[in-house]
Amino acid sequence: MAVSSDVLRGHTETIILRILSAKDSYGYEITKEIIEAGEGLIDVKDATIYTAFRRMETDGLITTYWGDGTFGARRKYYSITKAGSKLYNDRLVEWKQISRLLNNLIIGPIVN
Repeated sequence: MAVSSDVLRGHTETIILRILSAKDSYGYEITKEIIEAGEGLIDVKDATIYTAFRRMETDGLITTYWGDGTFGARRKYYSITKAGSKLYNDRLVEWKQISRLLNNLIIGPIVN
């Protein structure tokens, strides 16, 4: 059963920032990582990813540079900025709170 795109809406930037916080990467590699980490239940469109890249670059969350192309065609790499790292950390805190609250609302509160 595929995950509804509504569940992911609004989290694309955060997911990309998480991936880039580990290392610089290029579009196809980022898309592939999202699909693999999503256990095949997430269908991410190239247009969604590249639209997010453009928006994030305009907002100063990521920067780009061209790889050297040693092993084939040159690739455009994406790198997280200090502003992107801060936003990712802020959204991670927010996610943990929302996740706890949604678990309480959907599953029920955990009783100790």
